[in-house]
Amino acid sequence: MAHGKKQAGDSFEVECPCCGGTLLIDGRLHAVIDHKAKPKPKTMEDFSEGLEQLRGAEQAREDAFQRSFASLRSSKDVLDRKFDELLKKAQAADPNAPPPKPIGLE
Repeated sequence: MAHGKKQAGDSFEVECPCCGGTLLIDGRLHAVIDHKAKPKPKTMEDFSEGLEQLRGAEQAREDAFQRSFASLRSSKDVLDRKFDELLKKAQAADPNAPPPKPIGLE
């Protein structure tokens, strides 16, 4: 935001609407002279807190991997069971019956 009304030859500061930084603008040249980036907030208070977060993330990845592995293992059993059921249906079907029509051609 402009800090008071100044004459055309003076410099003034404006807050950047995109990044929140401070722009120093020369009114006579109509150009940005300086840019001060908005200070970034601290993401963690100390190193030990960051290390704990990393350890927690490592455990979460391991848990997700174990769930995925168990799901993959059980999906093999499910597919085997479905195959057995479809095989039984195919063997029990009348061999002289016409095959089913493709979808959309019925």
